[in-house]
Amino acid sequence: MKTLMTGMALALALGSSSLAFAADEEAGVPLAPSDAAGTWSLESGGHTLCRVKLGTEKTAGGYALQTPATCQGGLPAQAVAWTPTHDGMALVDASGTALIRFNRWSNSLFVSHRSSGEDVQLRRGGPNAG
Repeated sequence: MKTLMTGMALALALGSSSLAFAADEEAGVPLAPSDAAGTWSLESGGHTLCRVKLGTEKTAGGYALQTPATCQGGLPAQAVAWTPTHDGMALVDASGTALIRFNRWSNSLFVSHRSSGEDVQLRRGGPNAG
């Protein structure tokens, strides 16, 4: 009986820990607008290029996107909205055409592999986020 109880406790503990790990295992899953809302840092080469705000309000092309006037070359100037994709998200122009795609690596990290070989990341929050 003691062995059975120990086995059940171990199974419960393992089941609970795998649920905890599953919470951040979102690679390849589209980003829901409600999960995206807030400030994200656009980074490349270990440096923050700018901060953007993703919103849940529908706009031309997708959902609300607020970007600074300049983003140190990190974003196409035509990016006016964001939209979920089958494996992450994309920043789009007013017609909904994807300008830069990001693959979801976790709940707080999206990565775009550029043809130049330099990756661009979107990280939730970041330095001085607000």
